[in-house]
Amino acid sequence: MTSTVTCPSCGHQFSPDDLLTHEIEVELRAKLESELLLKAKEQAGKEIADRDAQIKELKLQAKESADFELKLRAEKRAIEEAKEKFELEKTRQLDEERSKIRADAEKNILDKEKYKIDEYEKKLHDMQKAVEEAQRKGSQSSQQLQGEVQELDLEHTLRELYPYDEITEVKKGENGADIRQTVRTEKGTVCGKILWESKRTKAWSDGWIAKLKEDMRRDSAQLSALVTQIMPPHIPHDIGNINGVWVLTPSAIAPLSSLLRKNLIDVERVKVVAVHKQTTAETLYDYVTSSIFTQNVERIVGVYLDMKAQIAKEQANSERAYKQRSTQVDMLLSGMTGIYGEMQGIAGTSLPPLALLEDNLK
Repeated sequence: MTSTVTCPSCGHQFSPDDLLTHEIEVELRAKLESELLLKAKEQAGKEIADRDAQIKELKLQAKESADFELKLRAEKRAIEEAKEKFELEKTRQLDEERSKIRADAEKNILDKEKYKIDEYEKKLHDMQKAVEEAQRKGSQSSQQLQGEVQELDLEHTLRELYPYDEITEVKKGENGADIRQTVRTEKGTVCGKILWESKRTKAWSDGWIAKLKEDMRRDSAQLSALVTQIMPPHIPHDIGNINGVWVLTPSAIAPLSSLLRKNLIDVERVKVVAVHKQTTAETLYDYVTSSIFTQNVERIVGVYLDMKAQIAKEQANSERAYKQRSTQVDMLLSGMTGIYGEMQGIAGTSLPPLALLEDNLK
């Protein structure tokens, strides 16, 4: 038989086993609740930590997204700025090209118009000159034809004067002077070359001298002469020398060509003689390098110039006296040049300069 226990408060009767069971149940419940509460706290803490981590991750992602967006916006602005700059630069280039094309077109138009005007003015000027020339001389060939005629006259004169020499015309289109004169003795000995250039223009050009000197170098010529109707302003005479090039009028062709030719022949002869007579050549060398020789030659040149001036004054009065004295002067100049050429062949550059000869022949 199971004993019961009565509760003094409420009078409820229960078994002691039930009391023990109830206490155990209460204790277990409390323990279970405590464990559940602890687990719940742990779970809640874990969930909170996970949420905090997620929030932190989301914040980080949001910051990265914001930074990325800012970077994208910055790159977009940079691209837009670069595009605007490129478009601006292209616009400027196009404007510059348009301006250049417009300027070139305007210049071409102006040049064409100016060329037409210049061409018209030149034609008008040429016509006026042709009319004036026709009125003055009646009928005359073109300037080019006149130059060719002067060149043919020069060639004919040289052939007539020097039948032993080889007179060669330089063909049109070839580099070189107009006429090449290869000086030969009666026995056929070649003594050197003289280049002749013929100019018949209205004005003098200093470029002719440089061109003829280049022709001399190319043709290995010893001497050169330029025949011109217009002498340089600083040469008042009919004959002069500029940088080693003889300049003369057509009237001086015969005397100067004779002197130049004789100079080459005499120099060649002296060279041959000097090979066999070295002692005599040395004595002659001492003489031509002395001041006495210089003074003698200058004295001869002075006489020549005085006689030439006298001839010019008397020419109008007596043609016969002019021809006679002109021949004498040319013979005197020929003899003097022959002596001077022989001395040059021996002395070379050591020969003292003849100031009077050089100053007055220029």
